Amino acid sequence: MVQHQDLIRKAYAAFNARDIPAVLTTFHPQVRWSKAWEGDYATGHDEVQDYWLRQWQELNPHVEPTDVRERADGKLEVAVHQVVKDMQGQLLFDGPVKHIYTIQDGLLKQMDIEQV
Repeated sequence: MVQHQDLIRKAYAAFNARDIPAVLTTFHPQVRWSKAWEGDYATGHDEVQDYWLRQWQELNPHVEPTDVRERADGKLEVAVHQVVKDMQGQLLFDGPVKHIYTIQDGLLKQMDIEQV
């Protein structure tokens, strides 16, 4: 579990710093990333990077993990505090969200979002 917590901390810190290469080191090559902003999933490193680059042209999200738990099915449940602003600084969302991760080969394989 400690290894998974370190992986989560590394991924979120890199995301918040907009360091895509660092985030991708935490992702399985065939990662499936929930595209909450657009719907569906981005699959693979290139699609995730493209999705984030589009997103960051219009939104400025900051996501901090507040708790990490392993579910009975082996998935990681990450409680996060998410603050999303538009590019003019207008607050669009400030609140809790759950990110659910599937781990494969020690890397993040899939991320889904659940409402709190």
